[in-house]
Amino acid sequence: MTPESTRRRAFIQITLLVSSFALLILISVASVFLLQRAREDSAWVAHTLEVENQISLAQLEMRRAESAERGFLLTGQPEFVAEFENSAAQVLPMLQRLRQLVTDNPVQRPLIEQAVPLAEARIAKFRELITLGQNNRAEEAREALRDATGREAMNQFASYMAAMRAEENKLFVMRTAAADSSQSLTSIVTATGSGLVLVLAGLSIFLVRRSSRARDEAEAQLRDNNLNLESTVSERTADLREANEEIQRFAYIVSHDLRSPLVNIMGFTSELEELRGDIFRRIATLSREVADKQMPEKADADGEPELTPPDQQLSEDFTEALGFIKSSIGKMDRLISAILNLTREGRRQFQPVPIDTRELIENIASTMAHQAAEANAEIRIEPLPDIVSDRLALEQIFSNLIDNALKYLKSGVPGDIRIRGKQKLGFAIFEIADNGRGIDPKDHQRIFDLFRRAGTQDRPGQGIGLAHVRALVRRLGGTMSVTSALGEGSTFTITLPMKWTAAANREPRS
Repeated sequence: MTPESTRRRAFIQITLLVSSFALLILISVASVFLLQRAREDSAWVAHTLEVENQISLAQLEMRRAESAERGFLLTGQPEFVAEFENSAAQVLPMLQRLRQLVTDNPVQRPLIEQAVPLAEARIAKFRELITLGQNNRAEEAREALRDATGREAMNQFASYMAAMRAEENKLFVMRTAAADSSQSLTSIVTATGSGLVLVLAGLSIFLVRRSSRARDEAEAQLRDNNLNLESTVSERTADLREANEEIQRFAYIVSHDLRSPLVNIMGFTSELEELRGDIFRRIATLSREVADKQMPEKADADGEPELTPPDQQLSEDFTEALGFIKSSIGKMDRLISAILNLTREGRRQFQPVPIDTRELIENIASTMAHQAAEANAEIRIEPLPDIVSDRLALEQIFSNLIDNALKYLKSGVPGDIRIRGKQKLGFAIFEIADNGRGIDPKDHQRIFDLFRRAGTQDRPGQGIGLAHVRALVRRLGGTMSVTSALGEGSTFTITLPMKWTAAANREPRS
């Protein structure tokens, strides 16, 4: 599976999961809202039933009070009085409760406001007639019963109650339909949500199983790769060791074999130089003998033979050519020596030891104090982190860099060389900064190549120092870089592990 397809699959899975969670949240919110709405609708239905119940109870108790009043006046039995008082005591509280229940209903409110005083008046009238019967005026009370005014009042009260019941029946139908609708919608949303939960659960299980299969396949592939990795690493390490050893042997042999003909060339050049003297003295002598024969009066047997101008020019050209040959031989000898030093350094095994870095650099600076004084330069050493590494390699690294800083200072400007360091994430970072000539950015990589130099070549060198320094830094498990611009000085940055182990140097690098 390619990285692009892996990223696409991960994006799809994340999108599905986010969508699933969003959908579940939406369903949950909708379910809560609909459930609350269903509860409210059910509460209104219950409210309507309670109002109807209060209407029926109030009307029932009003009729009982009327029946008890009539029964007493007709029979004179005192138990009817007790029954009347019991019913009369319940009618008005029931009507007050009914008034509270219909306060928010503009249709019911006028009806209950008319029914309550009417009921109070009828209860008072019932009590008045009972009192007449108790005072032996039963005939007068019975005569009052036959009055149509009482029947009309009771009919009016019954009509108020019937109107209220009709309004509540209408509300009951509406509220029951709303409650049924809310409950149905809640059921639909709940069922849909449950189905979606099941679908999402199945989708999640599918994605998890697919991811698990992909992970298992990757782990199996990784196990297979790991089985071959150790042998592959061993083979590559052996090949690398053999290649490194072959390169070192080749460099040593080439350097050694080159030195032998170089010594011969140097010897023959010296003989050729002596032969040049003999040849041109012979030419001068022959030229003089010819001149003496032609002009005897100018003969001077005791003088040194002089060359004619053409022969003199030829002698100078010959001498100049020999000088070029000797200079090239010297340069080639130095390069061969450098190659031999590199091969010897490549074979040396590094030994990690605790190093006081500031003390090491101070010792290097003290050995270069005379050179710094001649260059009118100051070497400043700031606090540096201590590390565990190879001492000789570090001495060579910092010696080369400080020597380069002193070598390439700007003329007429006091040199300022500063060495500073810090620790970060298990690495020590060293900076060697100067205010010298600087390096053109296009040559930043060139200066680290073997036998390559940048800038004006007015200082001795073979172009091997920085290449050697970078090789040492790499062998110590670090990195090296430069920041510089022409005329603005240079800063070489070296990053080394705080605790380098010899295991990192088992296989020397080419």
